[in-house]
Formats: sequence, structure tokens, C-alpha cells
Amino acid sequence: MTLAAATDLAAAANENLAEISNVLVYSAMAVYTLAFFAYIAEWTFGSRSKVARTAAALTPKTADRAKKAPVVTVNQAGGTAVLERPKVVVRAATGSRDVPDGPGAHGGDEKGDLYGRIAISLTVLAFLLSFGGVLTRALSVERAPWGNMYEFNITFSTTAVGVYLLLLALRKNVRWLGLFLTTSVLLDLGIAVTWLYTESDQLVPALHSYWLYIHVSTAILCGAVFYVGAVGVILYLFKDAYENKLAGGGKPGSFATSVLERLPAAASLDKFSYRVNAAVFPLWTFTIIAGAIWAGDAWGRYWGWDPKEVWSFITWVAYAGYLHARATAGWKGRKAAYLALLAFGCWLFNYYGVNIFVSGKHSYADVGLGALGSVGF
Repeated sequence: MTLAAATDLAAAANENLAEISNVLVYSAMAVYTLAFFAYIAEWTFGSRSKVARTAAALTPKTADRAKKAPVVTVNQAGGTAVLERPKVVVRAATGSRDVPDGPGAHGGDEKGDLYGRIAISLTVLAFLLSFGGVLTRALSVERAPWGNMYEFNITFSTTAVGVYLLLLALRKNVRWLGLFLTTSVLLDLGIAVTWLYTESDQLVPALHSYWLYIHVSTAILCGAVFYVGAVGVILYLFKDAYENKLAGGGKPGSFATSVLERLPAAASLDKFSYRVNAAVFPLWTFTIIAGAIWAGDAWGRYWGWDPKEVWSFITWVAYAGYLHARATAGWKGRKAAYLALLAFGCWLFNYYGVNIFVSGKHSYADVGLGALGSVGF
């Protein structure tokens, strides 16, 4: 076999791998859609949770399950079951109501829980298909699949789902994230295949470095974790407003009540988002430092006030401000939550806004170098 024939054969194999990658990504989108409807079913059937838990509490054979319900307590008095509301204890340390966490999207309903388990199974399958799409894309270009915004998007969405599944595997109470996660992942993948798709191509010589694997992989992981934290912050704001309305004697609407009563308490959501952001912030700091070192190798300078570099630093400052505010007694709760959303907004603009609307050293491939798009170096 001649060298030209071998080259043509390799090129044909790479094209086939690229097609397989596209098929896997579209297949993942289809399965994510099924998971989305399964999560919807979990919330829909779970909306009957009050009736389901009351019936369970009144049935002797299900007394054990009723005792585990987070919103009712069953006492036997003269053979008659009496339902009591959970006690609300004011926790002065945080200045918020220490109310019990909700039962989850399924609301204690067995059918809702079944649909939730089906949704998790579909999410795992979609994750595997998406991961396969990222892997075959990498094989088709014979490099890390982070050379443009399309490749970064499919990797980012896969990583975000992976973080969610990891938290579930660690038995964390995060199944309520499923519906919000699949919705945004479908949106992200839809944008990727519709507007950001770029044919497989090689990187420019300046980017052929082992720092690509170190710097960009940590950037993707940080973005995925920041996203999970942002979802927790948004839900905290809704749940806190709901609890404030109840504490003030108001009566929220039936839809708000049905949804928000099943989420964790506002204090739990606040703690969740804070811990997630705080845990990944040191890695984000390392990402920026690694990018600076790579920039020194590739461009002969560590910092040049490129738009990506500037917005990466702004994002770092925003998250540092949030963590500092969250650790300060006067800025806990909603004020700190607004700072967290501002910080995540900086991250989003650093990736989408700067890549699309601003030119700089990171604009290598069509709509920008997605591999460096959210980190700035």
C-alpha cells in the first residue's frame, strides 16, 4: 500500500468516525428528550403527593413508610391516626427558617418515584451516548475534542450530566436537578448542532501542547460544576420567596405550592450551591494559572489583556466576591445568591459573548476557540 493510499484510507476512517460522532450526539439528544418527559411525568404524578402520603399514613401496613415522610408525622391516639404539621424551628445562626426538606420531585408517590427512576436510567443512557460522541469526535481529529465551540459544547454538556450522575451515585439528594438539567442540556446541544457545528479540523501549531489537556479539561469541569451551583441558586431564590410568603401569612398559588414544597428547604439549597461553588473555586484558580503558563509557552507572554483573559479574571473576581460575601454574616442568603448568579453570568459571557462578538488571540476557528473559550488563555 502506497503512502497516498494509506493517507486516503486514514482520512476516510476519520470521516466515518466524525459521522458516527454526529449520530451519537443526535441519539443522545433523542434519549435526553425521553428523559425530559420522564422527569415531567415524575413531577406530574408527584403533584398528588399530599393525597398519597395521607393515604399511606392512614394505612397500618404502610405506617413505616409514613414515618419516613418528611412532611407529616403520624401519632396513634385511641386507634385514630392524627396528622400533625412539622415543627418549624427558627435557626438564628443563619437567619432563615429551618424547615424540613421536601420529599423530592416524586412527592412520596410510588408512581412518581417509578417515573423518576426511569428518567435517571434514560439520563445514564444519554450520557453514555453523548460520551461516545465526544470520544469518536476526538478519534476523528486525533486530538482532544476541544478545538472549537461545537466540541466544547458537547463536552461541557456531557460533563455537566456526569457531575449530576456522580452526585447521585454518592447518594446526594439532587434528583430534583434532573428536569432542569436535561432541559438546559437539550438547549445546549440544540445550539451546538444548529449554530455552532464545525467540521473536524486540526488545531493551529501554537496549541499543540500537553497544556491543552490540563488547562481545558479543568475549565470544562469547572464550568459544569458552576452550572450545577447556579441551578441550585436559582431554585433557592424561588424557594426562599415561597417560604417568606408562607411566613408572612400569604397563600401561594397551587402550582407554586405543588412544585416548591417538594424541593429541599431554602437553607438546604443555599448550602448546596455554596458548597458546590466553594469546592470548585480552587480548581478554577488553577485553570487560570495553567492558562497563563500555556500562554507563556505559546505566545511568549503570560498575560496580554486579551478579552478572554480579562473576562476570565472578572469571572474569578466575581466568584471570589460571592464566596467572601457568603462567608460574611451580613451577606448570606439572597444578597449572596445574586452575586452567585452574576458570577455565573460572567462565565457565560466569557464563553458565548466574548467568543462570538469579540475578536482576540483565542479566535482561531470560525466562532472562536471553544477549547479556550471559557477560561481565557
